[in-house]
Amino acid sequence: MFIPSIAPVFAPDRTVHQLLADIRVQRAFRFFEEHADDITEEHAAICAIPAPPFGEAARAAYLVEKIRQHELTEAHTDAEGNCVALRRGRDAGPLLVVSAHLDTVFPPETDFAVRRAEGKLFAPGIADDGCGLAALVALLRAMEECAVVTEWPLLFVGTVGEEGEGNLRGARHLLTDGRWAKKVDTFLSLDGPGVERITNCALGSRRYRVRFSGTGGHSWGDFGAANPVHALGRAVARLTSYPAPARPRTTFNVGRVEGGAGVNVIAREASMDVDLRSESAEELGRLDAFFRRAAREAADDENATRRAGAPPLELDVKLIGERPNGETLPHSPLMRLAEEATRAVGHHP
Repeated sequence: MFIPSIAPVFAPDRTVHQLLADIRVQRAFRFFEEHADDITEEHAAICAIPAPPFGEAARAAYLVEKIRQHELTEAHTDAEGNCVALRRGRDAGPLLVVSAHLDTVFPPETDFAVRRAEGKLFAPGIADDGCGLAALVALLRAMEECAVVTEWPLLFVGTVGEEGEGNLRGARHLLTDGRWAKKVDTFLSLDGPGVERITNCALGSRRYRVRFSGTGGHSWGDFGAANPVHALGRAVARLTSYPAPARPRTTFNVGRVEGGAGVNVIAREASMDVDLRSESAEELGRLDAFFRRAAREAADDENATRRAGAPPLELDVKLIGERPNGETLPHSPLMRLAEEATRAVGHHP
């Protein structure tokens, strides 16, 4: 069976109907039903392997070995740490990537034991993105065992660096630096539970580490020295005054604050990590400019209050992550196929 390619003009309902009528696709659906328990156990096994940001190697190695067991000998870990497996098609046409991300937001010392109750699985990262990785392996198994042949090749990828400060490093490498750079035509990501939601828009985000540095000192004896913690507080207060619009949805967050050595100590340094997001690139730019100005003004105001002769604070604003806005148009062939496929299995997209 050859799965047809996405043509410039096509009827998505007819395409999906033809696929569902094919005996091999029907066998693949039965495979999922008959192996549901196996897939669930695989899901739990993947989730039990810690994979914090920049610590995904063990989970990637497990996934490579699991995929190789299903006769995909081209499975390997690339230079960035992604698990990559090529499944060849009938022709060497445009490449379709099916991906799920390896990393979780949780630190390695987290207890990842899976708890089961009322037909549900509970564990850190079980949905984000344990279920995507389990689905990726299950899809590969079904296609191999049911002899499903695609017209063009598929590249199955477990990416690193999706969470936190990873800054999409795995996907960036795949698309810009690696063996497959400039060869990918379509990219699908399996992320989160359920099959009803189709995400076609990417939020833009910018993440910063802001550091205020000074001379420090004693809270009594050196009172009047420029205080990094006070400046940081001023910056947070300014940022929270931003009138973030509900449409396009725009958010900001101070996610981590560090600084100080004791209650009676003027800190030498104080820092914060800041997350800025928006559905709109233009609005993100406005928020970004406001935030930078808030940090600068906070330092200036604190310096203005210091006693005569005291050294000024220094401000460092470092960009630690940037993700561009993006959209797959609602009427694109890929979106229309995704919606029709969702309806075909009994769900409303």
